[in-house]
This record gives sequence, structure tokens and C-alpha cells, in this order.
Amino acid sequence: MDLLDLIDTIQSIADGVLFGTTYALLGIGFTLIFGVMHKINLSFAAASIGAAYASLLILSAVKAPAVVVFLMAAAAGGVLGGLVYLVGFKFIPLANPLATLMSTVGLLLLIDEIIVHTTAGVPLNYPALFSDVIVPIGPFNLRGDLMFVFVLGCVCMTVLLLLLYRTKLGLATRAVSQQPTASQLCGIGIMRVNILTFVITGVVGGIAGAMTGAAIGMLSPLLSLPLTVKGLIVTVIGGLGSIPGAIVAGLVVGGLENFFQFLRGVSERDLYIMLLLFAFLVFRPGGIFTVAAGRD
Repeated sequence: MDLLDLIDTIQSIADGVLFGTTYALLGIGFTLIFGVMHKINLSFAAASIGAAYASLLILSAVKAPAVVVFLMAAAAGGVLGGLVYLVGFKFIPLANPLATLMSTVGLLLLIDEIIVHTTAGVPLNYPALFSDVIVPIGPFNLRGDLMFVFVLGCVCMTVLLLLLYRTKLGLATRAVSQQPTASQLCGIGIMRVNILTFVITGVVGGIAGAMTGAAIGMLSPLLSLPLTVKGLIVTVIGGLGSIPGAIVAGLVVGGLENFFQFLRGVSERDLYIMLLLFAFLVFRPGGIFTVAAGRD
């Protein structure tokens, strides 16, 4: 490998790590819901893309800065998160894991169909901030839009960690996750915690959907399934229930995805990510950060 190839390789990995914050946020969303309710919400990524689409539709008749689109995506994501809980979990027996799993599959398909019929299946341009900015660092060039996505993702993850570990809501969320019966006896409303968890993860998902659209430059209904798969992969590799694991795994998957795309092309990129998942399932099934039993 000559010097130019090495520079291109490092450049592709750096771009992938910057974009990997979107995978980290998706992984956090899956992880939070699994940690609190011990259920997998397969409609999470589709709802995230739906929130990004909703922000475009809401502001289609209003001239507003691009940053307002991100805020509207977060708000729409929170609303969709609450609706997903009410439709897919509240009235379904939680003791039957297959019932809730199939309900989220149905919601995934429903959200996809709504997006397709609303937009006629046509991809829409999504506004990006700092898309015309290129920051040279030696022989490398960092895209301004990807740097903005990375910084926004880091801010969201920091705020979320502070919310979980420095507030009463975070304490209640962790208590319900570990001992739901004892939490209820202590006066914590499990239903309230559950719906707030879905709203918070919906906000995070809406921002992740907006970040994806901004980094790619467009939104498409075809993004829902790949992002669902990537979010689940990040959740498993990071460790089910581990938020730090989801963050690290998201950055790793983003960097490796771009690395494999540079080496083998976009058609083989996801193949190697799947092989990475299988390697973790065989040799480290608990993920990068295995959640320790006991009090947190």
C-alpha cells in the first residue's frame, strides 16, 4: 500500500467514524427501550426516518433555517415515540414477547407505507449545515456537514447520559429496568416511566434521522430497513442494555463500514459488518460492554 492509498484509507475511516454517531444514537434508542422494558422495538429506526420526513413536511410551507428542521425532527420523533408505545405496547400483553415483537414489525411496515404514500416513494433533499465547509488537516480533509453531525451526536449523547445518571427520571428509569416490582412498591409509576422512555428515545431517533438525512443529503423510504439492521447490530456488539457500549459500537461500525466500502466497494460493505456481528455472537456474545448484574 503506497502513501496515497494509506491517506485515502485513513480518510474513509475518519468519515465513517464521524457518520457513526448516527448509528450510536440509533443503538442508544434500541438499548434504552430494551433496558427498561426488555423488549426490542423494531420500528424505532423507521420512526426516526418518519420524524425526519415529518420535519420536512411541517416546514414545507414555511421558510426556516436548516437548524429549525433538526428541532422539528426531534419534536416529531418524540410524538412518534409516544404513539409507538401507545399502539405497540400499552394494550398488548407484555408477558408475551412475540406479541410485542410482531406489533413493532407491523408498525415498521405501517410507517414505511405512510412515508411511501405521502411522498410517492420519491427521495427528498434534506438540508445540511456546513455542507460547503472543508477543514484541511495535513493531507486529510474533514467535511463540515459530517463534523456537524458528529458534534451534534456527541452533544445528544452527553445530554442523554446526564439525564439518565443525574436526574430523578434517570434514577426511576434505571430502577424500573432492574427491579420493576420493587420500583412500583416504592411509588414509581412504571407506565409513566415507559412512555417517557419512548418519548425520549423518539427525540433521540428524530435527531438521528435528521443527521442521517443531512449527512447523505436526502431521505428515502429505503433507509428504514438498513438503519434498523445497523441499529440492532450496534446494540448487540455494544452489549444489550449498555449505553456506553452502543456509543463505542456505533463509532466502530461507522468506521469499519466506510473502510470496507473503500476496500471492497459498496456492494460488499454490509457483508463484512454481518461477519463482524457473527464473530461477536460466537466469541463475545455479551458485547463490548457486558452489563453487570446488580445495582447501578
